[in-house]
Amino acid sequence: MTDISMQYLGIKLSGPIVVAATPLSESIDNIRHMEDAGAAAIVLTSLFEEQLALESRTLDEDLSRGTESFAESLGYLPELSDYRMTHEGYLEHVRRAREAAGIPIIASLNGATKGGWVRFAKEIEEAGAHAIELNLFALATDRSQTSAELEQQLLDLVESVSKSVKVPVAVKISQSFTSLPYLCGRLEESGAKAVVLFNRFYQPDFDIETLEVRPSLHFSTPSELLPRLHWAAILFGHLKGDIAITGGVHSAEDVLKAVMAGGSVVEMASALHIHGIDHISRVLADLRYWLEKREYTSLAETRGCLSRRSVPDTSPYDRGNYIKTLSSYSLRQTVAAF
Repeated sequence: MTDISMQYLGIKLSGPIVVAATPLSESIDNIRHMEDAGAAAIVLTSLFEEQLALESRTLDEDLSRGTESFAESLGYLPELSDYRMTHEGYLEHVRRAREAAGIPIIASLNGATKGGWVRFAKEIEEAGAHAIELNLFALATDRSQTSAELEQQLLDLVESVSKSVKVPVAVKISQSFTSLPYLCGRLEESGAKAVVLFNRFYQPDFDIETLEVRPSLHFSTPSELLPRLHWAAILFGHLKGDIAITGGVHSAEDVLKAVMAGGSVVEMASALHIHGIDHISRVLADLRYWLEKREYTSLAETRGCLSRRSVPDTSPYDRGNYIKTLSSYSLRQTVAAF
């Protein structure tokens, strides 16, 4: 049988599918189900920076965000009772998940400033997490803050957390940075053992009748995979650490594309909400079939084969292919008109 095991964060995983942070993992029964279906690791649902802030109503003195702006932002956050998991509850969930599953359990922290993360990261490690995923949410809303200052804030956070724990730290970022190769290199220098491409921000929607701003939730679609493949293919070979791809991974074909671009693993969430947890086993079965039909001995053999450094023509990854793509589309439209 073809070997589909992969290395991620210095850990040998049974396969390439990691369950991304999702409310599904709040249930221990679901965690067991995920393992039985073939999940190689599980990223627990995220604990948010705001949860710690609301729970204590204060942050550590090293919080880099201004106290006035932070106090103002509390008015826009939900009541603590709206959150399903508190600080202590999260630690207990890590312990229970570790006891219930035989696969790696990765804790997820969502925020943009150091705050209480250093202290809490240590507690998560003690609770038994095999690794920590920092889901960096950085939204520039202050015109006086430069992009360099914003990036440095994130780098300081990663460095502080990485130095405080022995378990590996992965960093989940957005694609909204001017130079992703530079930033990912700096994240690695700051202690990150992997980058996760990319987080999905849930944008608010406007109700024009009530003049209210409301949250909206949309599951990912396979079309969202394309920018992730693009950047993984560019980054592969330029980082010592691993690359994980999340957002738009729904099928075995998506998994193969992600690995061929340079990914070590994929993180799947939306597909599980749409198709159920058993979807993991179906995707893995299709993956094995594809590999065995083409006589691959392992999935790892395919890693990076379509990365920018591996293909003879790099123009699809560069601006030079932009005109060619548009011209090709225009020609198809002209032919169709006749």
